[in-house]
Amino acid sequence: MLNRSYYTGGFSLQALAGGADEVVSIDSSGPALAQAAANLALNPQLPAERAQWLEDDVFQALREFKKAGRQFDLIVLDPPKFAPSAAHADRAARAYKDINLHGCKLLKPGGLLMTYSCSGGIGLELFQKIVAGAALDAGRDARIVERLTGAPDHPVALNFPEGEYLKGLLVQVD
Repeated sequence: MLNRSYYTGGFSLQALAGGADEVVSIDSSGPALAQAAANLALNPQLPAERAQWLEDDVFQALREFKKAGRQFDLIVLDPPKFAPSAAHADRAARAYKDINLHGCKLLKPGGLLMTYSCSGGIGLELFQKIVAGAALDAGRDARIVERLTGAPDHPVALNFPEGEYLKGLLVQVD
């Protein structure tokens, strides 16, 4: 499993708890990686030897993995906010497409991509179009298995629909 940005290691620890043979977690923040590693250490029942913490630019790291012929069964892409507002949507769309394009290229046939956006300037419909375009450009067939939203502890006020900024897709890629 390849995990991109998880802040405190939540996705990585869950993958290890679920039996992942290998978890590679990438973040450009050394302190975030240190916190994730510390959280793993708090869970001695998890196989720490299967976890790799990589401080790197995820865009570059994904390209290097592709060059090296790496493939994964599951990739989680949970980047920071690329578009704080609709004014940043064009630039953010390019970043989301790039990260998802390389994620799709690294998946084994039948692999799963869990991809997220916390950008208020990118709605679910646009995010889905971006991911679809990334899969198409990667030359991969893909289908949505599930649409993902914020948890029940993250309610959205009816008078502030922009508060529904947490979105994700679980996509199977062939």
